[in-house]
Amino acid sequence: MRYQYELEYTLNCSPKMVFPRLSTPEGLAEWFADEIIAEGNTFTFRWGKTESKATLTSVKENKLVRFDWIDDSTDKATNFFEFRIIVHDLTGDLALLITDFAEPDEKEDAIYLWDTQINDLKRILGI
Repeated sequence: MRYQYELEYTLNCSPKMVFPRLSTPEGLAEWFADEIIAEGNTFTFRWGKTESKATLTSVKENKLVRFDWIDDSTDKATNFFEFRIIVHDLTGDLALLITDFAEPDEKEDAIYLWDTQINDLKRILGI
């Protein structure tokens, strides 16, 4: 059974800088996957020889991007990943909140992968 987890990363930039890198094939290809092909709202993500498809199901400009994986999974409730951009009122800091799912024995590896990818995103953003 897959379990939900959330990760929060502080990014010292504006939502307008980070949002296109979360919501467009060109932006995501800079840090998230080796290659991304979009056909309408269907995105094909390629990492080396691995390929996965997801549907872009929710977009709120400068706030939220959600992808639902397209596969044979019977439990659609645990088959998505989501990016939320939150600007903290007091500090003005921008936080990127990632919601994802993993099997209990794969969670540590999944978090490490997100950490690595977010480091790539920060490098691209120049922060």
